[in-house]
Amino acid sequence: MSTLNLASAPEDAAALEGAEAHHARLAGELAGRVKMLLTAVDRDPTAAERIHAGLVAFCDRSLLPHAAAEEAALYPAAHAMFEARLLIESLIGEHRCLTTLVDTLRTAPGPADAAADARALQVLFEEHVAKENGLVLPLLAMTPEVSLAALLADMHHRIANGTGGSGVPQDQSNEKGHDMRGQRTDEPGGCGGVCGCGGAEEAAEPELDVREVPHALRHAAVFGALDAVPAGTAVVLIAPHDPLPLLAQIEQRNPGVFAVEYLERGPQAWRLRLSHR
Repeated sequence: MSTLNLASAPEDAAALEGAEAHHARLAGELAGRVKMLLTAVDRDPTAAERIHAGLVAFCDRSLLPHAAAEEAALYPAAHAMFEARLLIESLIGEHRCLTTLVDTLRTAPGPADAAADARALQVLFEEHVAKENGLVLPLLAMTPEVSLAALLADMHHRIANGTGGSGVPQDQSNEKGHDMRGQRTDEPGGCGGVCGCGGAEEAAEPELDVREVPHALRHAAVFGALDAVPAGTAVVLIAPHDPLPLLAQIEQRNPGVFAVEYLERGPQAWRLRLSHR
């Protein structure tokens, strides 16, 4: 069944596809940052600290505002439908669990303590958006009395204005070295230990093995991981094939920012070092 057949109007079909793509970007970036944290904890604790801070900041600026805007703009219309009422109440409960997990990450004494909670956060969020994609969004799109396009426009307006569900601007604090949009600002000399500059021994570079990431989330996961790589450092990407389309997207997204060096060219895995100039 096509997306258009699931929707009562063409604009709602397009809105449904857009919402699913947005969920994939959020879930992919979360997966990339969590995977980077899990590998860095064992390989380089100093790098893990930076990645941990970046993960919390991503949740504050993207994940939690998204959840708050859903509750304010999207969920009320679905909750008014008898067949969806209990589902929406359970999804609101999952939002509370997501918030609790982010708070636990925020107060964790170190990256190793945060790793398990980060993985739990990833699993819960992926299951959460699967319910929204498979149940809530199609239901709203199929209901003639509801404009999914208008609901999603309201939701993204709230996110863009930083008001979430309350109409009050949210705290947009971010990790050190990034501005409120997640873009890097000027950093002090050195890399914080990610590449081992200034030390007697080179530290291990964090790795992102996308073979373990669902195919639909892989590119977004890589983008999320690269957002956590400071200038002057690198990450090793492990892919099941030569990722030429992905490399083209990285260059289009960040022209001239990342240098690519092949460390291994198959046949089981392709390993590439992506160095942030």
